[in-house]
Amino acid sequence: MTVPTRLLVAFYSTYGHVHQLAEAAAEGAADVPGTEVQLRRIPELAEARAALSGRPRYLAAQERQAHVPEATHDDLRWADGMLFGTSARYGTMSAQLKWFLDTTASFWFAGELEGKPAGLFTSTGTIHSGQETTLLTSMVPLLHLGMIVVGLGNQDAREMLTTDGIGGSPYGASTLSGMDGARPVDPRELRIARAQGARLARTAALLR
Repeated sequence: MTVPTRLLVAFYSTYGHVHQLAEAAAEGAADVPGTEVQLRRIPELAEARAALSGRPRYLAAQERQAHVPEATHDDLRWADGMLFGTSARYGTMSAQLKWFLDTTASFWFAGELEGKPAGLFTSTGTIHSGQETTLLTSMVPLLHLGMIVVGLGNQDAREMLTTDGIGGSPYGASTLSGMDGARPVDPRELRIARAQGARLARTAALLR
């Protein structure tokens, strides 16, 4: 009996854009034969919930993703490879994802995540809000945990090769939310996320 390759897609999403990318990445991974996928939500912080509670788009997005189970340490142990999605904060990852990764000291000490492939995807309000710096700086804790960071090749996602105002780079999938969180995710951005999920699943199968 063939044991499936297990891929975790864990995300934090403020206005739902990263959630949509996460779903697309999970779909792309699931399309790779022999892959089992788990979609998980990084828990919200009470302070952020209180600060954003007056924004209808935030409340609606949180309701849409409430059915997704929250990520746990057991999910990290379960996975052969993983993708982390995060809303961008000043050119780096959200406090929610940082908090979750900051709880993994025992993994670092025991080397439990050594050699597992991982990738990242993100969303920013505007095209100059730090998509690429968010992805690059978010790689740092993954490297400390001994993970193998997997980018996104141009051959996997040709939509990146454009001068249009859409997300996507060699560092990972991304999208633009707009200043008010109202911009829809572009279909090309979803295709890039699917390609990233498939690439990570193939890499995890090779490394397992």
